[in-house]
Amino acid sequence: MQDLKISLIQTPLHWHNTEANLNTLEEKIWQIEDKADLIILPEMFNSGFTMKAEEVAEVMNLTSFRWMKQMAAQSGAVVTGSVVIRDGEGFFNRLIWMRPDGSFETYDKRHLFRMADEHHTYTAGKKRLVCELKGWKICPMICYDLRFPVWSRNLSDREGKMAFDLLLYVANWPAPRVGAWDILLKARAVENLCYTAGVNRIGEDGNGVPYSGHSGVYDPKGETVIFMEDREDVATVTLSGSELQRYRDKFPAYLDADDFTLSI
Repeated sequence: MQDLKISLIQTPLHWHNTEANLNTLEEKIWQIEDKADLIILPEMFNSGFTMKAEEVAEVMNLTSFRWMKQMAAQSGAVVTGSVVIRDGEGFFNRLIWMRPDGSFETYDKRHLFRMADEHHTYTAGKKRLVCELKGWKICPMICYDLRFPVWSRNLSDREGKMAFDLLLYVANWPAPRVGAWDILLKARAVENLCYTAGVNRIGEDGNGVPYSGHSGVYDPKGETVIFMEDREDVATVTLSGSELQRYRDKFPAYLDADDFTLSI
């Protein structure tokens, strides 16, 4: 694996205002001084976390999708984050992994936040996504997924090949529970012997829910690579593929992991 440079965009979001959010995020993307390989946006970055899906939903290949395509092409980086997508008769909290050449992958949020009735508004995803970038295998997930270690598990083939090297979460994780966010990001890194990144928003949404950021990146020991606290910021960090492999070689705990099959 080559070294991987990732940029985390921590920002307030304009409630149900796609144009304002895209304009704000575009400005922040151009603030990235060193060329990034991967730019990570929050969950529902064009609207804020909302259950009013019909008001904000887009079909694929519309405004936000095309904007991501443009940003990826112009920045030369993969751009990822989630938006509300109408697909057929359903609505999805869908992460889009947009490459600079215009090709893309998608991941639909598996665990829907029932305390906000997300499970009554959106359709749950059924398949994980693992993407490759500069020799890294990257598994992107969305917010509430962070609480479920089985879904996030880094399954290996017992021959030293793990499923992913970087686990990332895009989120609208409220301030009252940010302590759990901090703990679980570190836990996912340690138990999966991988880097883990989380990008959360700040500010207050249209329902009066406050968010306090705490976006960050943690190494496989659970140690902090970068931590953004509660402020509007763009942070870029370089992850070392060689350091990750050395640690896995020295501490191959995955070889003693329990076998199981996940039923969906």
